[in-house]
Amino acid sequence: MRITLKQLEVFVAIAQEGTVLKAADRLSLTQSASSMSLADLERQLGRQLFDRVGRRLQLNDTGNLLLPKAIDILSRTEDLEKQAANDSSEMGQLRIGSSLTIGGYLIPSLMGTYLRNHPSSRLSLDMGNTRHVIENLEKFHIDIGFIEGYCHAPEIDVLPWQEDELVIFVGKDHPLACTREVTLDDLAHCDWILREPGSGTRETFDHAVFGKLAQIKMAMELSQTEAIKHVVESGFGVGCLSRISLHDAITQGRLVPLSTPYLNLRRKFLILIHRQKYRGGHLNRFVEFCLGNQIS
Repeated sequence: MRITLKQLEVFVAIAQEGTVLKAADRLSLTQSASSMSLADLERQLGRQLFDRVGRRLQLNDTGNLLLPKAIDILSRTEDLEKQAANDSSEMGQLRIGSSLTIGGYLIPSLMGTYLRNHPSSRLSLDMGNTRHVIENLEKFHIDIGFIEGYCHAPEIDVLPWQEDELVIFVGKDHPLACTREVTLDDLAHCDWILREPGSGTRETFDHAVFGKLAQIKMAMELSQTEAIKHVVESGFGVGCLSRISLHDAITQGRLVPLSTPYLNLRRKFLILIHRQKYRGGHLNRFVEFCLGNQIS
């Protein structure tokens, strides 16, 4: 058997991109060359790695089993080439995935500081809700993830990063803005503007109110933090978001935090890495940097 690195590279690209055409574009190959490379690999292995669904190729059980091993081989080869070239292991692309709160308010400054110290590095950032980040890690579309929710995927390592707290808030003209003691009954009669299911913020909120609020009058479910802030700032409804995302609006008096000591709205931001992901010098260096930097 003579499996080549190029065959593995094409296999990984197709698995991540979903089509031969997109994989070929990513690798600067022709579509026919990419198709031939995959066909040769499957012929040598004696089995198919993908199910053909229209024009898309979807990993089958064998493909899912081999994908992390192929990525590991390519990562180790890249690391070997860098060490042979006396590289300091600071160079290379690092693909970061982040949930929206962390990606909008913490990660950009963290990336900037890291790049000032390691100018040869290349970082990219993909943002979505917590579910999106976990799914991308499972598919090896990203190298490291940052989330504000929970991760129950057994194949992903979870590293606690830093503390956060959600805040229930209203606009300055909302009737509850002047209420000193907001009760659970008050909250039960409010119109709620919340993040969508699948977000870490929504999951923390749901856990906090479970068994305490008899009902939630859901007025809107929005996927963007800024959209929720704008709706609530208009005077309609009650929201619940991370304190770091509300700092400026609260300081300027546009939004008013409500005191809810009977709800546990604290949580941890988490760093996620797939257990089968090869952790070369670049990834390890970035993880150590993040763990040593608490940004608020």
